[in-house]
Amino acid sequence: MTIDRLDARLITLLAEEPKLGVLECSRRLGVARGTVQARLDRLAARGVITGYGPDIAPAALGYDVTAFVTLQIRQVSGHDPVADQLAKIPQVLEVHTITGGDDMHCRVVARSNADLQRVIDLIVEVRGVVRTSSVIALDTPVPYRILPLVADLPHQGGR
Repeated sequence: MTIDRLDARLITLLAEEPKLGVLECSRRLGVARGTVQARLDRLAARGVITGYGPDIAPAALGYDVTAFVTLQIRQVSGHDPVADQLAKIPQVLEVHTITGGDDMHCRVVARSNADLQRVIDLIVEVRGVVRTSSVIALDTPVPYRILPLVADLPHQGGR
């Protein structure tokens, strides 16, 4: 789906100031409130905007360790049963199926290195997981971001 400049401006505005209401967005963008609401509804319906919730720092909840765990799985039943079980572990924040020698990649958090071992043990207990490999993140110099892609759209043929 392509987004136009108004969509990009709206996304940027809400990403920078997520507490803004529709009326304030319309004022700042110089368009009608109904236009802003219609754009938000369309962007959400098409899966461009996937959420409005607060971003929460795991460290603020006591999870000071972030690690990336790659999994090799038995592929006789596919990835879905493994992903379903991994989703039941609260410290598993993301699971991706991947290409290459491994099958899945998870971002996990833990309260300490010892707690990370406990979380990895839970992952290894999941039926279908054959092997894990993990690395601990020391810092996050570039956190997850999407606005650079939105800003680059006009240069990539966006309207």
